[in-house]
Amino acid sequence: MNNVIITANGLPLPEWSQAASAFTLKILDELKYKNWELSVLFCDDKKMTELNHQYRNKNEPTDILSFNLGETIQEGDKTVYLPGDIVISLDTLSENAQYFKTSKDEELRRLIIHGILHLGGMDHETLNPDEPMLLLQEEILNRLKNEHIIPNGEKN
Repeated sequence: MNNVIITANGLPLPEWSQAASAFTLKILDELKYKNWELSVLFCDDKKMTELNHQYRNKNEPTDILSFNLGETIQEGDKTVYLPGDIVISLDTLSENAQYFKTSKDEELRRLIIHGILHLGGMDHETLNPDEPMLLLQEEILNRLKNEHIIPNGEKN
């Protein structure tokens, strides 16, 4: 059984955080990932800039960072996989949704899928939509198009 822990830094925990957790669990099921203990942190651009500077030497915010851990632990008779952490800037998410003319809800779902694919070992060289990881991301997003996190999608 998978578990998702959602936290926030620099902003209040969003009221839709339980829906984000439920969507994340659906992605893990969709990818047939088992016994994952996944952490998702929502933050503001200030915190994301700090993390991006510390870990990527870029002094600017980004929409998502994935921090791979990739450890397996034993909890009693259960084996648990700790893939790592996903950090999403809700400030940059809003800017991207506006720029790409999509809803914040769709952009958030895309970013969660993106982060999970990175933690699952996938990567991409460019942002070209023909990259295998990005093709899979959009395929999953399309398969789960009726799932929503943010009420009314918060259109921009």
